[in-house]
Amino acid sequence: QVQLVESGGGLVQPGGSLRLSCAASDSIFSIYAMRWYRQAPGKQRELVAAVTPAGGTDYADSVKGRFTISRDNAKNTVYLQMNSLKPEDTAVYYCHAQRIGILSNLDYWGQGTQVTVSS
Repeated sequence: QVQLVESGGGLVQPGGSLRLSCAASDSIFSIYAMRWYRQAPGKQRELVAAVTPAGGTDYADSVKGRFTISRDNAKNTVYLQMNSLKPEDTAVYYCHAQRIGILSNLDYWGQGTQVTVSS
């Protein structure tokens, strides 16, 4: 069982920045695909950014050019740098880890961290 602990959320003004961190308990963190999702009140959870074990990245169109996902395998941690934040970025942000298996995948979620963008 992998535990994911997010941190770095908070209240920020529009145009500001935050960096989210997600620390994983598994020492073989490097083999996991890591993703950040978010869920705003009354909306479905949506994929924000992803990073593969090899370091490839992908982003939702709504955050391209503003958010950057990265990973530090030595620290078992994935980050989400969020710049030029907008009120519509307000949501609970969740870290997700996926380990690809032969017969099935293993999926783990963090507890979420609140990001509020407001003046």
